[in-house]
Amino acid sequence: MKNAKPLLVVGAVVILVGWLFVTLTGGGSQQQSTSTASPTATVVAVEGASGLPTVALASLPPEAVETHALILDGGPFPYSQDGQVFGNREQLLPDEEYGWYREYTIETPGSDDRGARRFVVGEDEVFFYTDDHYDSFREVVE
Repeated sequence: MKNAKPLLVVGAVVILVGWLFVTLTGGGSQQQSTSTASPTATVVAVEGASGLPTVALASLPPEAVETHALILDGGPFPYSQDGQVFGNREQLLPDEEYGWYREYTIETPGSDDRGARRFVVGEDEVFFYTDDHYDSFREVVE
């Protein structure tokens, strides 16, 4: 039984990698998307300081890169909601005091409204990206 422990560890790693694959790829769902949004950004299966998965800024849609620069420059922003407090009601971001997070719209070409893409930015200037209107977040890394 000396070799049982390493086998358990290997088995656990294989299960975790399989779970991550299914989670990040949508479980092989055959549903067709009717969205006009650009393809989703590449997710890096690495946790950021927040504990959330990370995504490289360079892999995000060009509109996200433009919005990122606009936020760092302080605006002006195209929507009146940009820069407003994000309440974190979904509790998917790290727990902080109300007012810690601000949200910003990322343009979605072809969308008739603001679309589903947003940056949520903490007071510590950590950026979080969502392309599904707050159902999930990824910490942006440069």
